[in-house]
Amino acid sequence: MNNNEKSLKKSLGRGLVIALVLIVFAYAFQVTDVDFGTTRDEVRQTSITRVLRALAHPDIFVYETEELDVEIPFYLPCPEGETPSLPEAPSSEPYITASAACGAAGEILTVEGFNFPTYAQGPLNFVTASGVKKQLEKFQADADGYFIYEIETPNRQPVAEAQAIRATVRTNVGSPKWSDNAIATWEKIIETIFIALLATFIGTLIAIPTSFVAARNLMVENTSPLTSIAFSIIGWIIGLWAGLQAANRLVALFEPIQENLLLGLVGLLVSVGLLYAVLRWSIPAEDSEKKSLGLRIISSLGMVIFSISTVVLFGISFRALGAAMIEPLGIFGFLGNFIFQIGEIVVMLTPGLVGIVTGAILGSILSKIGQRISDNRPAAQVRLTNIILASVAGAALFAILGAGVEWFYQLANPIKTLYIPAAVGAILGLILALTTSAKKPMPTGLIFYTITRTILNGTRSVEPLVMAIVAVIWVGIGPFAGSLALALHTVAALAKLYSEQVESISAGPIEAVQATGANQLQTIIYAVVPQIIPPYISFTMYRWDINVRMSTIIGFVGGGGIGFLLSQNINLLDYRAASAQMLAIAVVVATMDYISSVIREKFV
Repeated sequence: MNNNEKSLKKSLGRGLVIALVLIVFAYAFQVTDVDFGTTRDEVRQTSITRVLRALAHPDIFVYETEELDVEIPFYLPCPEGETPSLPEAPSSEPYITASAACGAAGEILTVEGFNFPTYAQGPLNFVTASGVKKQLEKFQADADGYFIYEIETPNRQPVAEAQAIRATVRTNVGSPKWSDNAIATWEKIIETIFIALLATFIGTLIAIPTSFVAARNLMVENTSPLTSIAFSIIGWIIGLWAGLQAANRLVALFEPIQENLLLGLVGLLVSVGLLYAVLRWSIPAEDSEKKSLGLRIISSLGMVIFSISTVVLFGISFRALGAAMIEPLGIFGFLGNFIFQIGEIVVMLTPGLVGIVTGAILGSILSKIGQRISDNRPAAQVRLTNIILASVAGAALFAILGAGVEWFYQLANPIKTLYIPAAVGAILGLILALTTSAKKPMPTGLIFYTITRTILNGTRSVEPLVMAIVAVIWVGIGPFAGSLALALHTVAALAKLYSEQVESISAGPIEAVQATGANQLQTIIYAVVPQIIPPYISFTMYRWDINVRMSTIIGFVGGGGIGFLLSQNINLLDYRAASAQMLAIAVVVATMDYISSVIREKFV
């Protein structure tokens, strides 16, 4: 192929690409109904002009005003037998005159104004004998206090007495004051900032530990034999159930404390003592490793019981103290409410957290038992153990999944939601035990990584606006719903950013710490955390900035904040008020950007 043919082929290829691009954009214009001709429509131009002018005059300041009414009598229609005349014009005071003192409906009338304040403006109304007003024009005087307009007389019922054409001048008096809309905007923008702050704080607390599980480089090397995994699953399920039951029983047992302030104080002191005992108990003694497994299990269970009691007693005591402090503190009653809500959070979350902790402890203990069996027993015994345990663990897991299906869809059919899932889980566990090597480690860390990433990706794909709708149904319209929605989305977004940062850290410190025999938690604390603190601070500040902007959107569905006020004013077509809210949002976002950049420069 010669150069001319190559050049021709290249030119044809470029032409086809250009043609394809043009076709794509042409179809895009078709799909999106692009029609620039509508922009030249006079009605639309008038409407957009009105809106833009309203947005350019945000409702922030107001003045006290004085009104001056200047009018002339006007007969509609002209009285029979006589032609009325206009009154004589004063020499120095504002006055108006018309081309006629009477006329029929629909006639064109010229109205002039004289001696008005410089650049004064206001409505030019037709006023009936009963005082009903109809605006004919909006006038504005020039530098000499003069204006002239042609108006059309309105269609009114004929009456014998004189009616009036009135020009109303409103003059600002005194210094400007904040408008009601500005005060409401200030309150809502403060609410917006704290919605974002609370959502960022909650989301960060959950996202940090989640990010370590979602980091591939930390999880890929975690492996365990099937015996250990099956034992751990069974331990987790039993521990979760036992922890939930124990925590609920303790909450019911300590519930009367919140009805009495004295009991609340005593409960708080007791909880502090129990906390000290738990901390002392949790510090291992030098000979703790020499204890038998049975003694360590008993010690762990004792610490769990004391910990549950401490947390529940602490939460209920805080509820009692907070409720008792709200009224005596007066304007500072929000401090008592804060204490009460802290107790409420503790009591509400305790069953779930206790269940997780108990499940983790029992799962860890049984996992170590399974590891010992896998390491010390013959392969045949381990395989038999795996067959039994994997079947039981699979049946239990799938039965829980079936219970979840039952809760969502209310099938009311135990065969479909309990027995069949349990049987399928048992069969899958049996197949797994038969098809894998008895003592071969399995990639448990990679499994946890995949599950966590999948959940985070699914959560992040749901817009905060949808989450806010669900939160509004759950807790009601207001800023709390907005905080919950943004917190959930923050967890998904920050956990992804954090985990990717963990995956990009230097592997040298990790290898050095692991070479000393450190476990997974020690590796994270001493090798991972020092490398991720600066970017974590940067991501967190950036997320707060995002949450401030997002909170303006979730307000449209009742999520509180400035967005709630903005949506109301837009729906009411009050664009001057909406302009004040948009201005406040712009100022806050710009300020947040400046503050976050300063913090990043200082700490990152």
